[in-house]
Amino acid sequence: MMGPERNNQAGIQAAILRPVAWARLNLFGTVLDSVLTIAAAYISISLIAAAFQWAILDATWSGESRADCVSDGACWVFIKVRFNQFMYGFYSADEYWRVNLAALLVAASGVWVLWPRAPYRAYAALFAITGLPLIAYWLLHGGVFGLSVVESAKWGGVFLTVVVALSGIVLAIFFGVLLALGRRSELPAVRWLSTSYIELIRAVPLITILFMASVMLPLFLPEGVSFAKVLRAMIGLAFFWAAYMAEAIRGGLQAVPRGQYEAAKSIGLSYWRSMVFVVLPQALKAALPGIMNTIISLVKDTTLLLLIGIFELLGIVQAAAADPQWLGNYVEGYVFVAAIFFFFCFGMSLYSRRLEHRMGSSQQNLGG
Repeated sequence: MMGPERNNQAGIQAAILRPVAWARLNLFGTVLDSVLTIAAAYISISLIAAAFQWAILDATWSGESRADCVSDGACWVFIKVRFNQFMYGFYSADEYWRVNLAALLVAASGVWVLWPRAPYRAYAALFAITGLPLIAYWLLHGGVFGLSVVESAKWGGVFLTVVVALSGIVLAIFFGVLLALGRRSELPAVRWLSTSYIELIRAVPLITILFMASVMLPLFLPEGVSFAKVLRAMIGLAFFWAAYMAEAIRGGLQAVPRGQYEAAKSIGLSYWRSMVFVVLPQALKAALPGIMNTIISLVKDTTLLLLIGIFELLGIVQAAAADPQWLGNYVEGYVFVAAIFFFFCFGMSLYSRRLEHRMGSSQQNLGG
């Protein structure tokens, strides 16, 4: 019994000494390192304590108006009272079930497609790309099956942010793949047009594209033809990020060995079949970090829609904070917006890293 006990004690001591040794080497290696470490720790603890005091200890959690917030802490009553507006925009309260049902369908389809062990994932992906957008549009806009019409001008908040982000992601990936293939095409006209589009879009800021889509695009449409502002902004956002997505995917295409292209040709596959079944799966796997980085940037850039008068999450929070009844509560609103975007973006980042790890493991298994 002495042997196992001694081994356990040695293991515990090693586990304790390992972080101590790391801290001594990296944090307290010199006098300057020690001073900087202590100063950074003091500043961090002070900031965290002050934030905790403001957000939790001194905060007001219950009430119905600004008058109920009498302390110096956060007034979370603002978020509580305006929560439905922040989530659904100006959607009618008795129609919230339509947004909730659409969100449930999107979430279920996403889990079905992204879960590695889910059966029939190919069919789920096909449904998510073709059938789900139509069903979601019918639910949200109405006009069919007895559903009342809810104009897109009443959409807003988290609901609108998610709709714009998902639509932009799907369209950006689709057009990004076409642009990446076009830039590597052997046809000079296709290659020149794709390259010109990518370089032109990447040379201008997104807000310019959004203003063009919102203000200038209706001027070029035939008389009597119009698109909702949300749809125009969605198209502008997707076309802008398609150029960046194309560059990420082009990097993945360059990482595919030339032998894969030649092998696809040798077995008689046409250009599109070889791209879909041989080249693109490998290219998208190699380009996954760049694609995910572009997606996260796209999601965060939905906040720019407020500059063209669309009340997505940040826009509707700013409008609510400008209400004379809630003046001074913009900080709580920004914290709420930051928490929502952190949840979305950090969740996507975690999934991306997990997917990269799984793909790397499977590649090593195949190589072994």
